[in-house]
Amino acid sequence: MGRNMNSVSYTVLLLVLLAASTEIMKSVDACNTFLGECGPAPFLGTNADCFTCCKNRYGSLACGGVVEGTDQHCHCYQLP
Repeated sequence: MGRNMNSVSYTVLLLVLLAASTEIMKSVDACNTFLGECGPAPFLGTNADCFTCCKNRYGSLACGGVVEGTDQHCHCYQLP
């Protein structure tokens, strides 16, 4: 039983390292160039609402939207 758990642990670790070294993880982090703000301030919606606002305002340029800051603004991001 101990050998099987050890093999599973190494296999999971290998898969995590493989995913981290490929484009799977990098594509999420690549959307980091500030594009602009969207919606009212403070933005009372969720991050999903913010992203929808960004897509409606900036179209295909927007790859992410996050409600950030102490003043809760919707910040839109694009690929570099």
